Amino acid sequence: MSSEQQKNLHHVVIVGGGAGGLELATKLGDTLGRHGKAIITLIDKSKTHVWKPLLHEIAAGSMNPERHELVYIAQAHWHHFNFRLGSMDMLDRAKQEVSISPHHDEDGNEVLPRRTFHYDTLIVAVGSTTNDFGIKGAREYSIALDTQDQAEKFHRRLHNALLRAQTQAEPVQAGQLEVVIVGAGATGVELSAELHNTTRELAAYGLDKINPDRDVRISLIEAGDRVLPALPPKLSNLVDLELRKLRVHLYTGERVTEVTSKGVQTHSGRFIPSELVVWAAGIKAPDFLKEIDGLETNRINQLVVKRNLQTTLDENIFAFGDCAACPWVGHDDATVPPRAQAAHQQASMLFKTVKYRIAGKKELPEFTYRDYGSLVNLGAYTTVGNLMGALSGGSLFIEGLIARTMYRSLYKLHLMALHGFWTTALQTLARIITRRTEAHVKLH
Repeated sequence: MSSEQQKNLHHVVIVGGGAGGLELATKLGDTLGRHGKAIITLIDKSKTHVWKPLLHEIAAGSMNPERHELVYIAQAHWHHFNFRLGSMDMLDRAKQEVSISPHHDEDGNEVLPRRTFHYDTLIVAVGSTTNDFGIKGAREYSIALDTQDQAEKFHRRLHNALLRAQTQAEPVQAGQLEVVIVGAGATGVELSAELHNTTRELAAYGLDKINPDRDVRISLIEAGDRVLPALPPKLSNLVDLELRKLRVHLYTGERVTEVTSKGVQTHSGRFIPSELVVWAAGIKAPDFLKEIDGLETNRINQLVVKRNLQTTLDENIFAFGDCAACPWVGHDDATVPPRAQAAHQQASMLFKTVKYRIAGKKELPEFTYRDYGSLVNLGAYTTVGNLMGALSGGSLFIEGLIARTMYRSLYKLHLMALHGFWTTALQTLARIITRRTEAHVKLH
């Protein structure tokens, strides 16, 4: 296809290669891109993709990221879209261009210069980042789990802490092997259970001076009055009971007021010593979105969108997933919750929307969120959840093997959206076979 022909095609630019953005780029590439009906470009600041709900497993060491990461440029080649590495930081709505900041390597050398990309349809899917609410020391002394790099950084620090405790002459000091997790939402709860299991697995591989029951302590702090405050109380109570069985120390109704290099201070005067702090309390959209080129945003930087996911002030710009504030039909002034199932549903709708725009249709589909329930995986111990709506005809609580199977199936559905059924099936079979000859915890 000549450059002149390409200029005449509709340019779709998707910023953000999370689950929703990558699924949308893949679907559009396999249809419009493959048949030369549009040019699809995906922009992301990372070279690889890992499904975000797995990051707590990478942090704990129960999952090797190298076996689950997807290389964007390879996915683009296989599915007929373009991938461009970089971080969007500016928008020119008049010229219909996005600007990508220069990309540097780990030594600070510029690898890629600043670039601009024209769009006819711009779709922002940059997800969310952890919101530290300006708490003193949170940014300096805690680790968020927003990216694969952060999850791997936490795992390295945990592994090094265990090695130091193994080789030191003096006894383990207070806080030395304690992990404090701030925020008892799904990420904090699932991480605490995974850590309980993997610290014991790691200790079994020759760390004979460490007694996990005595030396390793996991604390979970929640400002609300219960764990999983956004989920039904029955589910919350079940998870609370399981965590207490695992001897996870729960502090509900406690607000963190400061994080230091030695531990965490709460509003009640409690000080919890720890050298490893994970911040998993609250989210916000990335700061660069705040009123970017005049677009309407809310207090947590989300782009305000209409039910068709168009931004309120520009019909050529759409947003979805965690970075978008979309009206939740039937819930007064509430917006669609920032959950993976919402992003998946919105990506499916936007796939139709883009085709409508290219065909010149003025009436675009509107989004209605369908809540299919929640599942919380407590690692090797149990999985609990509630199914809602079309899946159960009401609200049905499940736990154990059925819940675990459904939890794992969510990841398989994501993989099938990216690779198709047979590739996903073969990958799953290969992992089952190789799992028998590998350690069940990352040892470095």
